[in-house]
Amino acid sequence: MNELWLLAPPLAAGLALGGFFFGGLWWTVIQGASSKRPALWFLGSLLLRMGITLAGFYLVARESWQRWLSCVLGFVLARLLVMWLTRPAVDRHRGRIRESRCAPQSR
Repeated sequence: MNELWLLAPPLAAGLALGGFFFGGLWWTVIQGASSKRPALWFLGSLLLRMGITLAGFYLVARESWQRWLSCVLGFVLARLLVMWLTRPAVDRHRGRIRESRCAPQSR
């Protein structure tokens, strides 16, 4: 049981790194869409987010595969959380928006 408690800090670090990475991606898409130089936004953001995330993974997990796995689990959970927090308000309350059919239906 004590071993599970040792994996809590890497899980929390993975959540923080994932929140930074995917939250930064969301912010970059918002900024890049209205920018005169979107490629610069996307490239700069990618390098910054990847550099910080990989350095964080390396510092947190070190040589333990269990810590790596816990950190990756937190990273994936953060992705799901950011996706849930950043979806449109209509989606949150009424469920998914129904897709419209582009092609006319044959009778």
